Amino acid sequence: MSVSNIKHDGDIVWEYKPRFRLYKDGSYERNDFPDVPPSLDDPITGVSSKDITISKEISARLYLPKLNSPNQKLPILVYIHGGAFCFETAFEAYYHDYMNALVKEANVVVVSVEYRLAPEHPLPAAYEDSWNALQWVASHSDNEAKIEKEPWLINHGDFDKFFINGDSAGANIVNNMVMRAGTEKLHGDVIIAGAILAFPYFWGSKPIGSMSSESNMQSLSYKIWEFVYPLAPGGIDCALINPIADGAPSLAQIRCSKMLVVTGELDEVRERGIQYVEAVKKSEWKGEIELVDVEGEDHCFQMEHLQSEKARDLIKRLAYFINK
Repeated sequence: MSVSNIKHDGDIVWEYKPRFRLYKDGSYERNDFPDVPPSLDDPITGVSSKDITISKEISARLYLPKLNSPNQKLPILVYIHGGAFCFETAFEAYYHDYMNALVKEANVVVVSVEYRLAPEHPLPAAYEDSWNALQWVASHSDNEAKIEKEPWLINHGDFDKFFINGDSAGANIVNNMVMRAGTEKLHGDVIIAGAILAFPYFWGSKPIGSMSSESNMQSLSYKIWEFVYPLAPGGIDCALINPIADGAPSLAQIRCSKMLVVTGELDEVRERGIQYVEAVKKSEWKGEIELVDVEGEDHCFQMEHLQSEKARDLIKRLAYFINK
């Protein structure tokens, strides 16, 4: 466990059990789950993985399924992990096991991005790191790019099938990446074929559904945003967290041809995810968007209960989206 200041006053402002706790004096506790090593041949899935460094700030874990031929080309999936922008890593078992299962089912090359976390690196650091990682992957399609190219991407990546996926805060990042791609080109003129937003972390000052104004402001989602991006322009109605806020850029700017948004019936951010889907449909965006609302499940259940029938069904649905 890493602690910024062990002399805290004991008053808790908010906590996300068992991962993170913020105290009134500004100190915090982050419960870091142990990292697990990559494997060249996972005994359950047959998926290979390895760790790489993209830049001084960014690293990643790459995944490659069993190949049918030495020159087989596969879709590329850039994955952005969740964790409220302030905990979780691409290297812990929670994500490693999920990536192995997804890679096996979808038959894709995955780059699972490790970005800098708040509060040591407040937002927009995670957005910038994710964009730079996306650009690094895309640069492998450019023969003139002056980078040390990763063989798994060069030999097996199909840049005409370039996808981005994230959960929770990672899904929030995914929205902002496809929005940014609408105004900035990716290296090699790579186009994002599709985006998956699983249980996206969106919020705003206006309550929706049955939530009152007071409960909206006292929600964990509200408090987390204030912590991870204290200088956010517009506060909780910054377009980064509230993409349908007054004055936010039009969602017609999204640069990909199809999107899949996943929500859970019991999830606090469910209504925001559904509202986002409706807003995208009402914009002038020309792509296709689909909502999968999982009955009886909470936030990111598919990783908490990876072996459950509903988790397996959801992974199959994501694989179908990528390969259809």
